[in-house]
Amino acid sequence: MEDAGYVCHFDPEQPKAPILVINTCGFIGDAKEESINTILANALRKKAKTHRLERLYVMGCLSERYKKELPDEIPEVDGWFGKFDYMGIIEELENGEDLGCQSIERHITTPSHYAYLKISEGCNRMCSYCAIPLITGRHVSRPMEELIREAEWLRDQGVKELNVIAQDLSSYGLDLYKEHKLPELVERLAGIEGIRWIRLHYAYPTDFPEELLDVMARHDNVCKYLDIALQHCTTHMLKKMRRHINREEQDALIKRIRERVPGICLRTTLMVGHPGETEEDFEELKHWVREMRFDRMGAFAYSDEEGTYASRHYPDDISDEVKQRRLSELMAIQQDISAELMAEKVGKKLEVVIDRKEDDLWIGRTEFDSPEVDCEVLIEDAKELQIGEFYTVIITKAEEFDLHGKVC
Repeated sequence: MEDAGYVCHFDPEQPKAPILVINTCGFIGDAKEESINTILANALRKKAKTHRLERLYVMGCLSERYKKELPDEIPEVDGWFGKFDYMGIIEELENGEDLGCQSIERHITTPSHYAYLKISEGCNRMCSYCAIPLITGRHVSRPMEELIREAEWLRDQGVKELNVIAQDLSSYGLDLYKEHKLPELVERLAGIEGIRWIRLHYAYPTDFPEELLDVMARHDNVCKYLDIALQHCTTHMLKKMRRHINREEQDALIKRIRERVPGICLRTTLMVGHPGETEEDFEELKHWVREMRFDRMGAFAYSDEEGTYASRHYPDDISDEVKQRRLSELMAIQQDISAELMAEKVGKKLEVVIDRKEDDLWIGRTEFDSPEVDCEVLIEDAKELQIGEFYTVIITKAEEFDLHGKVC
């Protein structure tokens, strides 16, 4: 857009530009609802003609998934574009002119000291409940040399923390190189001078490349942090979910991860209310969460997503009330576990990166915390600190999901 002469602003709260592009998610019910509400609110702004808004465009996963239905439902939108159709919007704005852009240069929209490095797109796993393969297609890895160049470029822009992401980290390289390449990629990223932290998001437990664990243990700048979505624990539900792993295999993997990377922070995501989940399954899940004591855990209730295996083959036989009860019970257990684990950090010295300042508090994170989704460290009575710099902080107080500390 900038190459085409437009000035771009990111403002999700109060957009003031005459041309608005809304990027959407179409993964689960709550995300779709948020996307639709944002579109409708701005469609009303455009229709009322009391704002500067002249043209409204929508792109991303929601419009990729429902490109046939949405135009009739919300005619105020001037154009609908899929997840990867960047040039389509430009051609629309420029009345069909092809600007000949061969690549899209990146803008860092996060705070300048950290960035996300997406290493692949799509997924081949076909879990029963998941619409990602329907939206993004099959798993496609980015070439390793391209990723290394991008990481070095990010480093040159001042980025010190790389959050490596994909819908399925575990499969990286299988399509391009016919073998697991995530361990080699992380090894090479760790060798880039100036990158202080590398954090890994969204591994898949089945066919997990365990050589990665040796890389994590060997390099100080690879955070002892792994986001690995497990979804459930009973063999019955793992089979219903088409996860291609059983309880014993999954538990053994968790044990090996913790043994080979001492002190690792495991983050996982669990699902309740999937079709066929019995009260016995759920009680076992609660017992398992207490036993596993995950450092970080999120959970969500099953939502019936059209086109998925579950939607086609299973009745959505669990009421919303039961789903929400199970979700609340599970998160209450995790809240207690988190409080206990956080309390163990009181008195310890931890390396903390400063993300921002709010009033008199400096807000930072440890290597065990991903931006926006995990815990934060609140620092008060501190001298002037620098955003994006790393400090040694002694932890003085713990809450369920946050820490308090002082710079040493």
